Amino acid sequence: MLKETLTFNDLPEMVAKLCERIESLENVLKDNLAKQAPVKENLHVPMTVEEVCSYLGISKSSFYYKAKHGGIPTIKQGKHLFVYRDELDKWLETGRKGQVPLSIEEEHERMLAATRHKANSMNL
Repeated sequence: MLKETLTFNDLPEMVAKLCERIESLENVLKDNLAKQAPVKENLHVPMTVEEVCSYLGISKSSFYYKAKHGGIPTIKQGKHLFVYRDELDKWLETGRKGQVPLSIEEEHERMLAATRHKANSMNL
């Protein structure tokens, strides 16, 4: 592809070829990056009391009450409390009153099963 000796007149042609090759390499890199799975965020990160309160939208007194009575998974390091974000999310999930239905059909079946029907009275 490259000539043994390049002249000044060959430079525009060679620069154009190099630009085309660079562009094709960029396209290949973009395609490969798009195919790769996104990097998952590390959720096993300790959070301070203030961060947990802002994450949950509660006051500090509510946090301390829930940590003592409600079972928020805390870690004590000296005088400080920490909560891992992934453990906090698991704790929130276990606090659900009911499971989330997977589909509308499943919700409909659950509602039908929960309704009571009157017994047919027999006329004698």
